[in-house]
Amino acid sequence: MHSSFPTPDSDAVAHSAALLAFIQSLIASNGGWINFAQLMDAALYTPRLGYYSGGAKKFGFDGDFVTASEISPLFSKTIARQVQQVLSALKVQNKQADILELGAGTGRFAKDLLLELAKLEQLPTRYMILEVSAHLREVQQASLKANLQNEIMDRVVWLDALPEHFDGLIFANEVLDALPVHIVKSTVDGLAEMGVASDDKGLAWQEKPASSSALKDFVAELNLMDGYTTEVCLAATGLVASLAGILQSGMLLMIDYGFSRAEYYHPQRNQGTLMCHYRHRAHGDPLVYLGLQDITAHVDFTRVAEAGVGNGLELIGFLTQAQFLINAGITELLELIPADDSANYLPLVAPAQKLLSPAEMGDLFKVIAFEKNLDIPFVGFSSGDKSHTL
Repeated sequence: MHSSFPTPDSDAVAHSAALLAFIQSLIASNGGWINFAQLMDAALYTPRLGYYSGGAKKFGFDGDFVTASEISPLFSKTIARQVQQVLSALKVQNKQADILELGAGTGRFAKDLLLELAKLEQLPTRYMILEVSAHLREVQQASLKANLQNEIMDRVVWLDALPEHFDGLIFANEVLDALPVHIVKSTVDGLAEMGVASDDKGLAWQEKPASSSALKDFVAELNLMDGYTTEVCLAATGLVASLAGILQSGMLLMIDYGFSRAEYYHPQRNQGTLMCHYRHRAHGDPLVYLGLQDITAHVDFTRVAEAGVGNGLELIGFLTQAQFLINAGITELLELIPADDSANYLPLVAPAQKLLSPAEMGDLFKVIAFEKNLDIPFVGFSSGDKSHTL
């Protein structure tokens, strides 16, 4: 544990110890070593013990990190303009007009989006939530029931798996960064993969020659210098392929922090992007606070684009979060509130600045979207497209 960080209480320590024991048993059953993707998957998603599967508070100012929807309702209200356009186009085609949100957090985005769509008279037929955490599902259900009228709440359903077919808009905010990644290192002897073994202190890093042909083939194309350490998210390809497979007509909209491939694997980024978040403190040690901290890596958006196009989707565009929100009308929404109405205006200005500022979330967070059988001029991508950088 880091001495400068808040000390976990006794229940949290016990929870972390139980997850460590589970991971050590996983290591033992795998011959004394697991790769980092296996560790990250166990640390985040082990039922009842993983970070996203346990009951500790994660989102918000008294959790470990804050998402855009927690920062300001303007985020959801602005995205509602893009959602409205997609649902309207589908209804004109006499097709189902649903929304599917992956990983709905506290339910704040769903609540704000549905309330705004109600004002715009463009509610979806169904609002589906695919949530892997039983605890977060309970949080979402309580929040939505407390804030939505029955006529809206009746449209919300929780799923245990992706539907076989889907028409509508699929939305994923900060989902890609939480997918398990492999950590690889280029050496004079070839590609090594980082993993962990057990020792008397808990877990210890240990590298082995990479055995995955998918990893070796991908990294070979990058021409990394010796000693270069980075992440590869093979799971991103699988997720996007699955979403492309169910989407019959509509839009796939994904927002996350990351880079195009050339920027992600730049020579100066030779230690990768892995980051952990515990009580709003960022650090680089995923072997501590097991089950109590988030573990993330930036997104290779070129991989995401390749997966979407390679599985039958049309790339709509790739741009910064700031550009997308401006295209979709965030400044117009702010202008609806008189500047001299300080009680309502001022609380929105600072959060909007955080969403848009290049020094905050505006440039680091990117928006990528695909469509299928829906050839319309998407409002959120009307200008500033950076697809040429992918």
